[in-house]
Amino acid sequence: MNVNEALEIVSQTNPGMVRSHNEDSVTFDVAHGLVVLADGMGGYNAGEVASGIAVSVLASEVRHRLEQIGPEQKDEESGDEVGVAVLRDNVKKANLSIFNAAQSQPQYAGMGTTIVTGLFYDDRVAVAHVGDSRMYRLRGEVFETVTRDHSLLQEQIDSGIISKELAKLSKNKNLVTRAVGIEADVVPEVHLYDVEVGDIYLFCSDGLNDMVEDEDIGATLQMLQGNLPLAATQLIEQANDNGGRDNVSVILVKVKNSYATPRGLWAKLKSWFKN
Repeated sequence: MNVNEALEIVSQTNPGMVRSHNEDSVTFDVAHGLVVLADGMGGYNAGEVASGIAVSVLASEVRHRLEQIGPEQKDEESGDEVGVAVLRDNVKKANLSIFNAAQSQPQYAGMGTTIVTGLFYDDRVAVAHVGDSRMYRLRGEVFETVTRDHSLLQEQIDSGIISKELAKLSKNKNLVTRAVGIEADVVPEVHLYDVEVGDIYLFCSDGLNDMVEDEDIGATLQMLQGNLPLAATQLIEQANDNGGRDNVSVILVKVKNSYATPRGLWAKLKSWFKN
């Protein structure tokens, strides 16, 4: 089964209750199993410029690459699967595009963005992220964070300086240790995970999880998993009802069927006729 027949994807983004404009950018391409979410930062409208560049580069470059080669095949340069390499390489490409724009145009100086992007293929999902935009997974009754924030607060939790409970009260939630576009190069964190039919994946900016407890996010998804558009609306409403201090964006992906890559003689015959 093709990935576009196996996945249901919805997205929503909202400026929140305090900010005058929205610096988040989101997109998805169900035909290629791609989702991208970026949370921009910078003065004036520079944040939305940075997030817009990141999303545009990822969407166009990944689509172009996947029209030439399957994501499950090996990338000759890195030896990784193409699905992993294409995310890593194009996050780095987006980083350089944003950095160069900021260097050449004074009004964009210092702009950057966080990013989380997923590529669903062969019954798996490759995930690349930089900063504190997250991916969560609901599997059965278990809701958990999959990505690990690149933030000062996460480093303090990991080193035992602060507990997870006290971290919820911290004023340092938004201090990221890694972002796209701030330096000439960036190292995205990339992982590959197996998926199961029935899984729901939530990609979000920190405007959601800073305003809504993980337990409440999970409960909302559990309750509304049969209606993804309503679930997305409800999550954003919860963030805004709790203060909406930041832009809030969500992308929800539900795995409805297996989308394993066909293998064996029949797959080869189909590829021959296709060519």
